[in-house]
Amino acid sequence: MSETTTVVRLRQPGEIDDPLTEVLRAGARQLLAQAIEAEVAAFLAGVKDEKLP
Repeated sequence: MSETTTVVRLRQPGEIDDPLTEVLRAGARQLLAQAIEAEVAAFLAGVKDEKLP
């Protein structure tokens, strides 16, 4: 039973077909990490002088 189909296989999240996609994902991860670190640093700087009663 051999039929021609137009069903396209969806890519899985961990499956990367080209090096450019990997470079872009790595860059996005790095930018996110930097943004989170900056947010944490700003938060800690804002509460460094606060004390519990």
